[in-house]
Amino acid sequence: MPTPDQIWDEADLPTRRLAGLALNPTAPEEVLLRLLAHAPLAVRMVLCRDRVLPEAVVDAVIAHPDTYTRSFFARNPHVDPAQRARLVDDPEWFVRAHLAAGPRTTDPVGLRPLPDETVVHMISTYGNEDLGFELYQQFSAGLRRSLPTHPVAKVRLWGVGAWRSLPAGTRAALLADPDDDVREAAQRHLRHEDPAWVESMVPAHPCHSRTDVLLHDALGRALVDRVLTDPAGPEERSMIADNPSLPPDVVVLLAADPDPEVRERIAHRADLGPAERRALAIDPDPGVRLAVSVHPAWSEEERAGIDYEVPPDGVFPYCHPPLTPRDPEAVRRDALSAHPLLRRRAATDHTLPPDLLARLAGDDDLGVRVLLAQNHPDAPPALLLRAFLEYTGSGREDLLLRPRFPTDGLAAYADDEDPAVRALAARDPGTAPATVERLTRDPDPAVRAALARHRNLPPARLAELLDDEELAHHAAAGPALATDTIRRLVAALPVG
Repeated sequence: MPTPDQIWDEADLPTRRLAGLALNPTAPEEVLLRLLAHAPLAVRMVLCRDRVLPEAVVDAVIAHPDTYTRSFFARNPHVDPAQRARLVDDPEWFVRAHLAAGPRTTDPVGLRPLPDETVVHMISTYGNEDLGFELYQQFSAGLRRSLPTHPVAKVRLWGVGAWRSLPAGTRAALLADPDDDVREAAQRHLRHEDPAWVESMVPAHPCHSRTDVLLHDALGRALVDRVLTDPAGPEERSMIADNPSLPPDVVVLLAADPDPEVRERIAHRADLGPAERRALAIDPDPGVRLAVSVHPAWSEEERAGIDYEVPPDGVFPYCHPPLTPRDPEAVRRDALSAHPLLRRRAATDHTLPPDLLARLAGDDDLGVRVLLAQNHPDAPPALLLRAFLEYTGSGREDLLLRPRFPTDGLAAYADDEDPAVRALAARDPGTAPATVERLTRDPDPAVRAALARHRNLPPARLAELLDDEELAHHAAAGPALATDTIRRLVAALPVG
């Protein structure tokens, strides 16, 4: 079976023009239906996967005889998930598997959940080989919270996976569950809290399984001592530094470890004693001092006395909200802190109240501003633009996907030295035709592609681009395309 990239690479120029037309917001419904019925596979791929569709076109996609065509729609991130859910009982495994795999999107915010009843039906009826973490990403927050207590046993089985974070009462219910599979899964997780069992099964050689044990499982004294005196790998002391079952005397020991990475790991522990905190606060390693400077036991005055330095750069991405929201008072304390890392943590809270949103939007730390822009649904347009202009790290392009990102006035950046900033002119409906035309000849291909779709593209240049191997697809997708040109492009396709 060809991959989407192979399908596109094999498309000729006329096909790519039609694929662009399939994305054109001005293309009439009857044109879309004609493309769906008679256009080549590459056109149907773009039409079904890469845009919102009228209801009549959705109906036609669901009933389409071609498996590939339906599977492309199963991965469409733009349509209502309830429309994708209509494929839940598709006769072809290929389509069902794509529905379970989820939308094809780079936007971490844009992955909207499937209806709960659809997910439950999939868990109840699909084979395990069709289900994986991709389906979990399509769960609603409410369904995720209900998994361990859900009335359907196969759904409860998914809930057992969150064992470490489950309340004691929920754990007890799962251990006594009437369903054999659920009960046995709970018992398997419980074993990881038995130091004797962990000791008996931990691999003797470095591997992913041993790392997971040292990071998370209940560690008996014999295993801890063996790591301290005869580790199987060079990083095992830093691994156990993160383990919540670490005995208090070993926490003290590792707080004075000669390896700064170990001391940095141990500095994050909530059970770190006052003496150890004070010692780490004057540690010769700046990474250790920074790590301990955010410890929750410090007062703001004590924290201010630590000689720490926060790197101004870094990666500031979208952060998925936790299932259990943070305490609003704790978030407020972080937002009002003098410590940039605590303010950055507050900036990732999706429910930050308006007064803190306004305060952090003007913060002097780049990380705070960008994290706020990435994560808060009400981040102001001016902040979104400023964050995009100032931040060049991973996830920068996600800012452009926020619905409040501004459009007016972006033509002012048409001559910026950064091509990603020059391309902002494509979003401004007021960009002058001459500027649009000039930027379709820009040295950067992304700039050329973005401006080829602009509504102010001059007709003569549009006609040229429709015959351009590189930009025909983008030009045909733009609203500058005249209705008679649309009719001409589809004229060669069969009717009916």
